Amino acid sequence: MTIPNITLHDGIEIPQLGFGVFQVPPEETQAAVELALEAGYRHIDTAYRNERGVGRALAASGLPREDYFVTTKLWNSQQGYYPTIDAFEASLERLGLDHVDLYLIHWPVPTEGRLLDTWRAFEQIHKEEAARTIGVSNFCIDHLEALEREAETRPTVNQIELHPGLQQATLRAWHSEREIATGAWSPLAQGALLDDETIARVADGHGKTPAQAILRWHLQLGNVVTPKSVTPERIRENIEIFDFELSDEEMAAIGGSSQSPPGVSVQRIAGGSGRSTKRGSSRL
Repeated sequence: MTIPNITLHDGIEIPQLGFGVFQVPPEETQAAVELALEAGYRHIDTAYRNERGVGRALAASGLPREDYFVTTKLWNSQQGYYPTIDAFEASLERLGLDHVDLYLIHWPVPTEGRLLDTWRAFEQIHKEEAARTIGVSNFCIDHLEALEREAETRPTVNQIELHPGLQQATLRAWHSEREIATGAWSPLAQGALLDDETIARVADGHGKTPAQAILRWHLQLGNVVTPKSVTPERIRENIEIFDFELSDEEMAAIGGSSQSPPGVSVQRIAGGSGRSTKRGSSRL
């Protein structure tokens, strides 16, 4: 089984399917990542709270560093030029690595007014090759346009909440125009769509589960997708999506199956950025 790569606008290749661990309890992280690596995942998407477990799993795997791709993130309170540099060095220490493959600003938090300084720190980290490529997460169009006006470089990735019930079509189209890859977190809508009759019918037609059908939908849209699980069966199941293909009609059926499942309020989690892709004021 070969997981396809997406080539980012700076030439770096990122595995299109990864294993997400952001909300995995720290004490369960090492075991979950070890299972994922055994199953064949080579892209691990983590963040500050469980980087140590990821680092231990990678070290225990014996895999050469060039064989896996690590994404991690900067938390809101650590934004600003020097705090970002310090936070990044702490992430490397927790991971036990000398570089990461992708470093993301986790949320824009525009009310803090530190975004541009933070991005300049990211650019410096990239120049020093401590992060092979740099991107953002949960950014709306106005945040991205603000960076576009002021920064030397543009993000290679914007990782956003994305699933058949929240398709972010306007934002994805904006990404595409600027060659920014779309990353999908919560790709299964936290399970809210797994009982959807249309998705189940499409999945049954391929001898697959609804989760596998949704993940395949993401891949064929061109998203970088990082499902999370701590269950061995689900970890293995989520990577077994390269032996079938959805037709145009099946893609449309999944895309039209649900537009508003119960989901996570990003306003509540981040205290600010929201889901909207509409333009508005943005303080750097």
